[in-house]
Amino acid sequence: MERKHLHARTAPSRVSAGFSLLALACACAQAEEAAVLETVEVTGTNPSLEVERVEVALTPGGVSLIDMERVREGSVSNLADMLRYVPGVWSASATGNDGVFMSSRGSNLDAVDYDMNGIKLLQDGLPVTAADGNNHNRMIDPLSARYAVFARGANAQKYGASTLGGAVNFISPSGRDSAPLTLSLSGGSHGLLQARATAAASGETLDALVTLEGKERDGYREHDLQSRQGLYANVGARLSSGIDTRFYVTAVQNDQELAGALSREHIAADPDQAGPNAISGHFQYNVDTVRFANKTVWRIDENRSLEMGLAYEDQELYHPIVDKIMVPIGGQLVEVFSLLIDTQQRDASAMLRYQHAVGEHNWLFGINYGDNSVTGGNYRNDGGKRNGQSNEIDNSANTLEAFAMDRWQLNSDLTLIAGAQLVSAKREIRDLNLSSGTLRNPRADYSSINPRLGFVYSLGENGSLFANVSRLFEAPTSYQLEDEVSASDETLEGMHGQVLEVGSRGQREFDGGSWNWDASLYYAQIRDEILSVDDPDAPGTSLSSNIDRSLHAGLEALVSASFAIGDSGALSLAPLLSLSLNHFRFDDDTVYGDNQLPAAPEYAARAEFLYRHSSGFYFGPTLDVVGERYADFSNTYTVDGYGIWGLRAGLNAAKWRVFAEMKNLTDKEYIARHSVRDIAAVDAAILHPGEPLSAYAGVEWQF
Repeated sequence: MERKHLHARTAPSRVSAGFSLLALACACAQAEEAAVLETVEVTGTNPSLEVERVEVALTPGGVSLIDMERVREGSVSNLADMLRYVPGVWSASATGNDGVFMSSRGSNLDAVDYDMNGIKLLQDGLPVTAADGNNHNRMIDPLSARYAVFARGANAQKYGASTLGGAVNFISPSGRDSAPLTLSLSGGSHGLLQARATAAASGETLDALVTLEGKERDGYREHDLQSRQGLYANVGARLSSGIDTRFYVTAVQNDQELAGALSREHIAADPDQAGPNAISGHFQYNVDTVRFANKTVWRIDENRSLEMGLAYEDQELYHPIVDKIMVPIGGQLVEVFSLLIDTQQRDASAMLRYQHAVGEHNWLFGINYGDNSVTGGNYRNDGGKRNGQSNEIDNSANTLEAFAMDRWQLNSDLTLIAGAQLVSAKREIRDLNLSSGTLRNPRADYSSINPRLGFVYSLGENGSLFANVSRLFEAPTSYQLEDEVSASDETLEGMHGQVLEVGSRGQREFDGGSWNWDASLYYAQIRDEILSVDDPDAPGTSLSSNIDRSLHAGLEALVSASFAIGDSGALSLAPLLSLSLNHFRFDDDTVYGDNQLPAAPEYAARAEFLYRHSSGFYFGPTLDVVGERYADFSNTYTVDGYGIWGLRAGLNAAKWRVFAEMKNLTDKEYIARHSVRDIAAVDAAILHPGEPLSAYAGVEWQF
């Protein structure tokens, strides 16, 4: 029975509208500059960030606020760099490029090479994740955000998400909070060169911002080139004293070669080589994206506000991923399978939020709606070129998320948070095999009501205690339905379960410094978790099925401090530790018993210990300590843990900044990412070596 390869998914061409979009955004910025009535002074304070900190303090569970000003103190070449210190999140790039695996609280542990479900991505409150729940085609460029909020697990319900991993909301900069002109240049090892230019203007009623970026990278392995160009622009208008609207345009062309996975024997011989057939099959992952969005905010009065938004995104994916498989038939070698994906994905979404403060209550009502289609097909692969179509794909999905939440201030110390979410989703797969004429057409409707109850208890100015119990629900993605184990019109059940979470966050001042903490302990019982395992008759292909019961539990902690040195107050030591302890297992499964789920390590600690001076200078080591993990569901193949050191230094001045960073100082060999099998053979080519000794530097100017 022919099945799709594990990596096989959707496909691109080129962004034809890029220059016209750039012209439009620049015209908006220039028109606004002509009407400038005031100069924007960029300072260290960020009012929006302070509002988000208040929001985090009122959440009865794990939420991380990611300030890009701090993230940019080191090298940022992909989303994993941005998420480095978010506890509970395991994120890694296979070869250091934009292909990032991301898991939160044990989400997505089987699908390390495709799909990327379990975490909802949003930009400015509008969904970027496709309506079927996958993030396969595009990750958000972290440097295009001013800051981000990662609400883990059920704590993402305020965004309408109920996924196992939660949601990340990336907030874009605007002409009102940016310098008139910002230029940045960074680069270093493995041919990395990144350049960005941002122009911003602000007046009494209009503001505009446009960013152009380019990235080139050779990579530290064979067949690992990356070339990316991007345009990020937005124009805002103050329609009245209480109404603001903003239009967003994004265009990204990202072309990546894929180095492929290696076996242990390959790595021992040469960890920099490409995987078997990666060069002859010219494996690539090329995505072109154009996105338009609008968000309008109406501040009705001091107690009421209404937000509404629309977004449309078009993606093209070109993805040669399986080289010719040749089998001797009748004395001749005959190609029996190869794979190149060439499809177009379209996503339309809408968002509505209404907030109303009444007495001791603060109500939030919201709706998300998304509609997704994937058209195109699978082709035979001839060295990275299409060689005849084998399957025609026409998939569709839509999801409606409606939610309500009340923050009830019971007294000066105790806030009760109650909420519920309604999810209604549809999925349909149309996969036509052109040689046989067989049509697979699995389709299903999914719905769930997900309640949530929690509290936040204030400890005064020092911090708070919190707890919540919530229901989780996640409908299958289109790709999971495509790979359903029976390869028929059968469908999958939606994942559902309950999670209990307790924790504390806060800050304590002491003579000469302060320390901050944010810790969560969670325990989730999951039913019908969807996992993809190897087809024993076709290794390297995926079969998706529901697992009766599984457990996801863990400890997430982020601790930081500042200790003054001397009496002047100019010098300080600033340690930081992000710690994740993971317990992800099958629960008395008929096949796997109580085996550990693969891919996520038992523990991961990421730390830094920086010396800081009031002039803006900083210097110090970084450390990553990662425990061992399994590469198969049968727990027979163990990937060793590792510890690597780094070094970071820089200077933040009023109008410019500079940084330098070294990674993996001891040049240690380790595995950054790996594929997942049912039972992984000793010689399986499933490993991606981590980045060797590397050095990077960058500079940024504001004018």
